[in-house]
Amino acid sequence: MLLLSSRDSRRIARHAAAADAARWLHPVQQALAHRRGWLRMLAPRALGGLELPLPGVVRLEEAIARLDGSMGWTVTLCAGAGWFAGFLAPELAREILATRRVCLAGSGAPTGVAERDGEGWRIDGLWDYASGAPMATHFTFNAVLHEGGRPLLDDAGQPRISAFVVPAAMVNIVPNWRTIGLRATASHAYEVRSSWVHARHAFAIDPACAREQGPLYRFPFMAFAFVTLAANLAGMGAHFVELAQESMAHRRHRFGNGEALLSVPAVRAVLDAARSGLDEARAQLYLQLDATWERVAGGARVDAEEADRLQALAMAWVNAARRAVDTLYPYCGLYAAREDSEINRVWRDFHTASQHALLMP
Repeated sequence: MLLLSSRDSRRIARHAAAADAARWLHPVQQALAHRRGWLRMLAPRALGGLELPLPGVVRLEEAIARLDGSMGWTVTLCAGAGWFAGFLAPELAREILATRRVCLAGSGAPTGVAERDGEGWRIDGLWDYASGAPMATHFTFNAVLHEGGRPLLDDAGQPRISAFVVPAAMVNIVPNWRTIGLRATASHAYEVRSSWVHARHAFAIDPACAREQGPLYRFPFMAFAFVTLAANLAGMGAHFVELAQESMAHRRHRFGNGEALLSVPAVRAVLDAARSGLDEARAQLYLQLDATWERVAGGARVDAEEADRLQALAMAWVNAARRAVDTLYPYCGLYAAREDSEINRVWRDFHTASQHALLMP
């Protein structure tokens, strides 16, 4: 089990407001992510990563997001891109992971084109939303494969898409991340223009194509993505519930005799219901994730039904967090609408993260 020390927790939380204002993680937060190896925690151990068990990683990501949504999101997305090292040619993966202060960032949208060119591909494209872009040493992306100016088709007659990884020197960052929340993720767009890469930089994100055989690389990608993103939303949601309780304890009940809003039984019941909904959804997700991981670690394969169940439980957790945040916000007063308040930052981060395409209700 991965634990977040109290000292590391204080470091993350202490600099969250400054990072939000600067629109990029504080240097102390960046240094901590590198020093603890969080950006390599899902990469193969044999190639320079930590290859930590997924249930512990998800709990760690939840804990970080509960302290600072931007840092949790950046660690999650960049560590997730590092997971791709298990699908790369080993010599390339080892070379990448040996990079000083290595950090992979990227996008899953297939908004680029890779034209076959000799023993490699010539890349052109623009991709949105690379969390952690300013510190990325490498970028990943998806591109539609072309040859002779025409798309290559798969057996179903659909355009073939491949994932790629390239060094940051090949990438131009387009600084256009101007959202209300997750500001410190600096999730800017990036582009590659007519740049050639060897074919070994292309890879497929599929357990059948994994180059490493550990359980991490036999775990289905969509289930992996859902549980890691859900943990972030839930961590931010739990943080909001904590701060909402503080606000409700200080806010006066307008129809009472000056007592705290939180002392009103009906209001307290709303808070308790929000918290219990989150706790129940969390317990159900981790019960399934732990059981699935134990089976995969024992050599079993995750079938479609089990993967779908994990995704459904992840979305149930996200929806519980949505209900909690949206139900409690009206009780928190104008302080929760102040841009410089902690509860407002958490609210902004939560509602930005919840717009991720995978998390659509």
